[in-house]
Amino acid sequence: MTPATANFGNVTVGVTQTLAACLSGSGGAVTVSAATSSNPEFAVARLSLPLNLTAGQSAAFTLTFTPQASGAASGTISFTTNTTNVPNNVALTGTGMPAPQHSVTLSWTASTSTVIGYNVYRGTQSGGPYAILNNTPDPSTSYTDSLVQAGQTYYFVVTAVDATGT
Repeated sequence: MTPATANFGNVTVGVTQTLAACLSGSGGAVTVSAATSSNPEFAVARLSLPLNLTAGQSAAFTLTFTPQASGAASGTISFTTNTTNVPNNVALTGTGMPAPQHSVTLSWTASTSTVIGYNVYRGTQSGGPYAILNNTPDPSTSYTDSLVQAGQTYYFVVTAVDATGT
């Protein structure tokens, strides 16, 4: 089994990272009948079992790490084989990292009318509906929305508000 240990490094929670691995037969035929993981965040992919290897034959496969929470993770993939006195497992480590925060910063030209501030609205469809993002009119001409998600399209509307609330 190569590698005997594998470190996936930092991986975003919910994202799958892969590493190449290989099983080899040496000194005689090897039958691999099962692969089990001590931690569900680690798995074996692209390996059809049972697998029969002749001496000198190899089979490439993939180790995967899909962290479900932030923090360090470790586990072992163990292979059930017909061999004795041969290491049949790989020690795995990796660290789950929180998903990156995304934001969008908007800016606009100040109204030429007398205003006390601006309301900012966000929607997911052009033309609305839109939901207001700020509780009170904001006098600045910029706004940062930190609640956006990667891969999603957003539409924003800004309205000027005068002293009467119009």
